[in-house]
Amino acid sequence: MTTLAAPSITLLPEAVWTDRARQHEARVRRLTDPHQDRASRGEPHPVWDFLFSYYAFRPAWLRRWHPGPDVVLGGERADEFLRWPAYRRTDAGVELNLAALPEKRRAFAVWLDGFLAAVGARPPAYGCHGMHEWAMVYREDPAAVRHSRWPLRFGPEEIARIVEASPLCCTHFDAFRFFTAAARPRNVRQPTRAGVADQEQRGCLHANMDLYKWAFKLAPYAPAELVAECFELAWDIRTLDMRASPYDLRALGFSAVAVETPAGRAEYEALQRGFTARADPLRERLRALCRRLQAG
Repeated sequence: MTTLAAPSITLLPEAVWTDRARQHEARVRRLTDPHQDRASRGEPHPVWDFLFSYYAFRPAWLRRWHPGPDVVLGGERADEFLRWPAYRRTDAGVELNLAALPEKRRAFAVWLDGFLAAVGARPPAYGCHGMHEWAMVYREDPAAVRHSRWPLRFGPEEIARIVEASPLCCTHFDAFRFFTAAARPRNVRQPTRAGVADQEQRGCLHANMDLYKWAFKLAPYAPAELVAECFELAWDIRTLDMRASPYDLRALGFSAVAVETPAGRAEYEALQRGFTARADPLRERLRALCRRLQAG
């Protein structure tokens, strides 16, 4: 039987944790405020809206600072955190009460730790070259194209030729499920919802974007800075995701990564490898958090 070492407790004076909270809010608002301004005008955005619709974590929640486990908040203002049932007051200050973690959330931490371990242990694959977005418009009715307000870089027949000349090897179910009916049989794999733990791999852009989803699902137990780092990674990956798509987004300031060419595929893969390197330590930090929640 393995005995876990007693956790090291950090006491943050009020001046310190309130400054961290202000810095976190400013960091997040740099990205969330423009989205909320657009939303107030009813102005859709083909790149950024995805981060607030598919990832259904409200900007107001993202702005909230939480310290994470094994941190005690000093000062009278720390009582603000008692509005969340996850916190308790002790003689030293206010902290997360991991002993009272609901069993459902503890079970989720167990599952997520195993899932992230499986994804992290699987060799990364870099041969998809972002063709998932192309497969989502392949031989599709123009009226049914998701971002139909924005032009495509090629006509339907040329897009079909490019897709048919490129191997489709998507491993991420939540990307694959949006393939057109004509594109799905062309994919080397046939991912399923039930098989995600056996299919996802750490080279996948969407698997690495999903680290943001796993981080906010652990809130308020996840340190806000970790959630913000995962959000920023998802933001940067989404940029490549749409730059490598068949859409012409130059009017929004997005130059194309021309994955229909050898040079574009090489550029895409180099950026993809960089995102994998950024994602790996975040995945391990999420796993460490899961193990801490399991220990209680």
